[in-house]
Amino acid sequence: MDDDAQLRAKLRKIEALFARAGTDGEREAAGAALGRIRERLAQAQRTDRVIEIKFTFPDHWARQLFVALCRRYELRPYRYKRQRRTTVMLRAPETFVATILWPEFRALNGALTEYLAAATERIIREEVHRDTAEAEEVDDAPQLE
Repeated sequence: MDDDAQLRAKLRKIEALFARAGTDGEREAAGAALGRIRERLAQAQRTDRVIEIKFTFPDHWARQLFVALCRRYELRPYRYKRQRRTTVMLRAPETFVATILWPEFRALNGALTEYLAAATERIIREEVHRDTAEAEEVDDAPQLE
């Protein structure tokens, strides 16, 4: 199985975990998992307090993933004028964000970060230079005159 296929399988497993699938067959069915999570969101919207939450992301990859995950669950991410591009605002049930959305984002982001780091290192090693180790650490900075 190639790296992309492994990553995709891992992402599907993460989604199934947060959908709380009951059987192996259900875990395989991404559509069913999505439906279960959307049902949990609908239940939370009926019973829980909807709050506005501000998220700040360290890079555009994480922000892009979070926005896509929100849209997958038919939530509407936004930002106010003059807010930084790293900021995403969201109105959603507090318990859904705390128990499903944020933990799932963290798991997916971890998997993608690991994949991107490995791919980046491999490409640099193969196309630029085989030694991708950190720069050596020296004791003191030279005195400039």
